[in-house]
Amino acid sequence: MQGETYYSVRMRASQNGSHEEGGKHISGGERLSTFGGLKDAVNALLDKGLSHSRGKPDFMQIQFEYVDDPIRAIHPLQIETNDANSAEDGKALATELLQQAGVPGDVIEKAFRRIDEFSEVRGAVLFDVRSGKRVDERKEKGVRVSRLDWPDADFREWAAKRGVPLNSRMKEALAVATKVCGHPAVIAELCWSDDPDYITGYVAGKKLGYQRITKMKEYGDESGCRVFFVDGSADLNDCISYLEKKPLFIQAGGEPWNCH
Repeated sequence: MQGETYYSVRMRASQNGSHEEGGKHISGGERLSTFGGLKDAVNALLDKGLSHSRGKPDFMQIQFEYVDDPIRAIHPLQIETNDANSAEDGKALATELLQQAGVPGDVIEKAFRRIDEFSEVRGAVLFDVRSGKRVDERKEKGVRVSRLDWPDADFREWAAKRGVPLNSRMKEALAVATKVCGHPAVIAELCWSDDPDYITGYVAGKKLGYQRITKMKEYGDESGCRVFFVDGSADLNDCISYLEKKPLFIQAGGEPWNCH
């Protein structure tokens, strides 16, 4: 990767107009690509946006831009799967894991009370573990984790060594969680998809790793959740800049992920 020129490729798709016009979010995606790989990256994101179970988009934006910062490669978080028989069990397990990661119980309770509200946010919500309040001030836009990718060949090799299925959803989610947990202000992440056909979610943290939970909602439910529990005394502008702009590859032989 050294010496090569890379581009950040991003896609977002919505129904009934653009996101800014109140359209329903359908899909989004991120890739880092060389110039020679741009066509494949764009086509992959186009296919993703057109084949999502949330519906058929009537608005899609795909854009790419030159990445002028050095791209670090960081090691993926350790992964573990936890079975849950119901959405209630899944949320109870998520609460236990968040506490293990260092999030106070009363803060978790406050965040869960606002989950329905947060499900309307397109990106992630930053929730302060000290005040128990949302602190990103991004309203319905939220914070979008960007400029990251996990090269397919490296992911396949990593998955084969661990007996992990070649699941593109898990690959993307683990890549995001790994980048998110790489910033010192982030204590933990809670996430489940807005895809009505995908009910698995996860909790991630620096020492906790990536903890998959097999059931976080019911099939057919289009509400999702992405909450980053952060230390509000840290430099949150630096945290948001890192999440949105710092280019990173996830790579099995990369650096430890607990520093940015």
